Amino acid sequence: MKKKVLVISQNFYPELGSAGNRIKNIYKLLREENYDVRVLTTEPTYPNRNIYEDEQFWDDDSLNREEHDIKRIKVWNRKYSRSIINRLFYYLEIAFKMLFHILQDRNKYDVIFVTSPPIFIAFAGLFAKYRFRSRLILDIRDLWPETLKGVGVFNFPTILSFFSKLEKLLYIKADHIVVNSQRFIDYIAYTRGIPIDKIKFLPNSARKKELALTQAGEGEFTVIYAGNIGLAQDVKTLMDLARQLNEYSINLTVMGYGFNRLAFIDYIKENNLTNVRFVKPSTRKECLDVISSHHVGIVTLNDKKVFETVLPGKIVDYMTCGIPIVASVSGYSKEVIEKHEVGFVSESHNATNMIKHILTLSMDSEVRAKFSQNALKYVGQHFLWEKNIHILISLIENSDSLYQVSKGKDSIEKVDGV
Repeated sequence: MKKKVLVISQNFYPELGSAGNRIKNIYKLLREENYDVRVLTTEPTYPNRNIYEDEQFWDDDSLNREEHDIKRIKVWNRKYSRSIINRLFYYLEIAFKMLFHILQDRNKYDVIFVTSPPIFIAFAGLFAKYRFRSRLILDIRDLWPETLKGVGVFNFPTILSFFSKLEKLLYIKADHIVVNSQRFIDYIAYTRGIPIDKIKFLPNSARKKELALTQAGEGEFTVIYAGNIGLAQDVKTLMDLARQLNEYSINLTVMGYGFNRLAFIDYIKENNLTNVRFVKPSTRKECLDVISSHHVGIVTLNDKKVFETVLPGKIVDYMTCGIPIVASVSGYSKEVIEKHEVGFVSESHNATNMIKHILTLSMDSEVRAKFSQNALKYVGQHFLWEKNIHILISLIENSDSLYQVSKGKDSIEKVDGV
């Protein structure tokens, strides 16, 4: 008999962003494998609650029919605050309400799958492990509280030290850990002292049907920035890039949200950058369609050490759409882009260098085609949910014989004939 799984996540369908999409795909694919899966989540609030009153976001009929298996926590703090302190209280409210629901839940579960950040939600998962006497799979999408240090907006060393101890406790108590970046494995194993064979790489991925839905033709050359414009993103470089693109009469589409979005919009207006077009948040399918209609995708990250470990979801999305990447990144993201020849990287956080790469791509359709083909091939080999879900299934079944991760690589190797 297939096992019963409780998925605990703040983010879930139809919420925008890579976190909600990740958990949605995990839920759906486990159901397709006949697991009995329940979800404990919140009402969608990111980037704001009001947009989900539009029925277009509720575009998955199968999930809409399965709402009886999805428990959505209502939160009194209804606004997704820009204040870090207020946001911490928001996370705490969610966690306490989840704990209350777990206490009332009379079901039995074989496995608890909980995703973090926020770290408080992960503790709801730890509580569920003992409440239901289940195994715990801890999904790490960000190194928290290292990311808080990296964005530089929460400078309370005592509290950060306490969070760090909580983080290590979660790693110790989890039966298995999955991470969405290969570089997280080294941090958790060697910095936090967790056995490396306890950690598996489960990247943010695409579905087969999403691969290159459409592609840009040979019309006007256009550039896109899609995704979060938050504290981790290098918004100053993005601003400078928009200004220089305007000087070359290259149009930039921005399909973004996040902490620094309003500051970026103000900059565009103040400098009268008529080349920049803003697109409202939309469904994942429509977002991928918009991305695919452009010729280059932009990525920027702040130059803090913690961000050398991440692989932003927009990189996977750009590759899924088969568009070349021009990025201001370092570390793991740089390695993926350069090693697999899917774009150009400027490590200097200098928009002028990024412009040079964009101009090269604008004039050379053969290079664009090469990067596009490489990206689609790479996603097909390593970033498809239909393949990667078996990594999680092997943990649910408590068996390492299905899939294994090549240590030190970003590849997932299939073994034992599966």
